[in-house]
Amino acid sequence: MDPISRDSSPSYLPLAGLITGIVGLILGGIALANAAKANKAVVAAETAQAELATRVNGFETSISAAQSTASAARTSAEGIRASHEKVVTEVNTAFQQIAGEMAKINGELVKLQSVAGKPAAKTGAAAKSNEPVVAGPGEYVVKAGDTGYKIAQANGVSVDDLKAVNSGVNWNGLKVGQKIKLPKK
Repeated sequence: MDPISRDSSPSYLPLAGLITGIVGLILGGIALANAAKANKAVVAAETAQAELATRVNGFETSISAAQSTASAARTSAEGIRASHEKVVTEVNTAFQQIAGEMAKINGELVKLQSVAGKPAAKTGAAAKSNEPVVAGPGEYVVKAGDTGYKIAQANGVSVDDLKAVNSGVNWNGLKVGQKIKLPKK
């Protein structure tokens, strides 16, 4: 007798092998599907990483361009500031030159006014009288020890203006009683 045929009960061994094979196929199919999903996820992650790297490079390019623009703006602002300072210096120099010219013109006007308004010279007995000399408006009578500087200080005017209105005066030889015109303040 055959050892397999000896047993009269049905054998479940082939059926268990068949079920195990089917379960193995199902599990292999699930594993294959999961591997395909994981592969798709890896590909998607790599694509997202590449896109992210591209965006980061774009941001870096934008930042570099912004830094270049800021540097150019800073250079331009420094140039404008330097130009402004140069213009201010030139304007101040021009004002100083104009002030000097105005002072010269003022001195010449004072001379012209003094020449135009000179009183007539005394003649005859009036010129030789010993009357005390009296200063009129805008005049000063020289006293002992006076100098041009002392007269200017005492009357609150500059020495240059004093000399400008008295062009014919010998400032090294002032005489007591001599009349000097005072410039207008």
